[in-house]
Amino acid sequence: MKQRDQWGTRLGFILAAVGSAIGMGNIWRFPYMVYENGGGAFLIPYFVAVFTAGIPLLILEFGVGQKYAGSTPATFRTLKEKWAWIGWWQILVCFVIACYYVVIIGWSFSYLTFSFNLGWGEDTAGFFFNEYLHISNGPFELGGIQWHILAPLAMVWLVCWGVLMCGVKKGIEAANKFFMPALFLMVILIMARAVTMPGAVDGLNWLFKPDFAKLGDIKVWAAAFGQVFFSLSVGFAIMITYSSYLSEEADINNNAFMTAFINCGFSMLAGIMIFSVLGYMAAQKGVPIQEVVKSGVSLAFVTIPQAINFMPGATFIGILFFLSLLFAGVSSMISICEACIAGILEGFKVSRKAATSLLCGLGFLVSLVYTTGGGLYVLDIVDHFINTYAVLLGGFIEIVLLSWFFRLETIREHVNRTSDFMVGSWWTFCLKFFTSFVLGYMLVMKCVGDIKTPYEGYPLEALGVYGWAVVAALPVVAVILAKSDSLGRKE
Repeated sequence: MKQRDQWGTRLGFILAAVGSAIGMGNIWRFPYMVYENGGGAFLIPYFVAVFTAGIPLLILEFGVGQKYAGSTPATFRTLKEKWAWIGWWQILVCFVIACYYVVIIGWSFSYLTFSFNLGWGEDTAGFFFNEYLHISNGPFELGGIQWHILAPLAMVWLVCWGVLMCGVKKGIEAANKFFMPALFLMVILIMARAVTMPGAVDGLNWLFKPDFAKLGDIKVWAAAFGQVFFSLSVGFAIMITYSSYLSEEADINNNAFMTAFINCGFSMLAGIMIFSVLGYMAAQKGVPIQEVVKSGVSLAFVTIPQAINFMPGATFIGILFFLSLLFAGVSSMISICEACIAGILEGFKVSRKAATSLLCGLGFLVSLVYTTGGGLYVLDIVDHFINTYAVLLGGFIEIVLLSWFFRLETIREHVNRTSDFMVGSWWTFCLKFFTSFVLGYMLVMKCVGDIKTPYEGYPLEALGVYGWAVVAALPVVAVILAKSDSLGRKE
């Protein structure tokens, strides 16, 4: 039997876990979440969420992954035979995310090239939506493939294929040892320049000015828990897969705390960087900062390029910013794909080369839909439904099963045996009661909201086809895979 891959060093695992946790959302979503949910006051529920949900969940997934040393389907099957489909469900979620996440990384690569001559021009919104995306009139008007989007997308898939082909130690670990230090360095350089510019202080005041009245709004607390849950890559196969490559002596508790704190630290740096730049742009345009604050792809590909146009050394800042987006995206993309590859490797007894080629080849074909004129609409709908229901529900089911239908003390005893410091009953309480309740509440509220008000005003048919149908198909396919993989077949 071939020996299972392992990380070469503890640092390599930490950087890979951090590389998975730190994605483009840390740069374009976290700052807006802070701004919109009480400024500095939001940091109170945010850090409560880190200690009561983020770190306990990381310890749980690191512990389960290390103890059972298998892919997510194999791990759940070991815990209980009939739970294997949950592991496949999480892997399918990873696959769907990879297929649209890769196109955003491709946009970042394109914008990196545009940075050399500020090719997005003065009307950054018109350039992004009309000239670059050639956006259609709706989600059912796909139009043709945009070849200038397809080319960078193919390059990103090729890079991921190359890294993943090299395995855990020589591929993923080596890549993250380069990506993560470089990413932190670039963000610090941009931040150091941005905070010295006129208007930067005003931007930071808007970011961190506390509105303690917001603490009485349960939606703010739910937003904090949601940010922590999604940011740390828990609940959908990645951290269980990564920790399955740990040695038996690895310090689980320390690793979990370090991963969470480094991720939080990067989010803070990104927030300071983004709002310093937005404050400067607002000052240059003579408008309130509320008029320039955006979130998501509009922040990254419309607002920030517009802000860069105003900045001294615009070309250099543009290169650094989009290179940082590219590195953050690729490191996360690698982790998403590795979770899938591990499942294929162990579930169907194929080589890493075959599993990687199958995953990347099939993923490339599926991702073609996002290179069309209607790709942005499809991406927006799929992303909303996958993150709201597939990821959140999968994580909720995982926590409930492991906390209530499996002896959770088994994992606590295991992680304490290998760690420098021990976790106590607070860890069990958080998982069984606090985190389970919050995630359940979030699921119900988001479902009620989507039923009352169609997401972003999209036609119900589009939400049905690209949203509900995709989410509903995942557990069905997961059950089929669980019954057909080699682990589940009777020898």
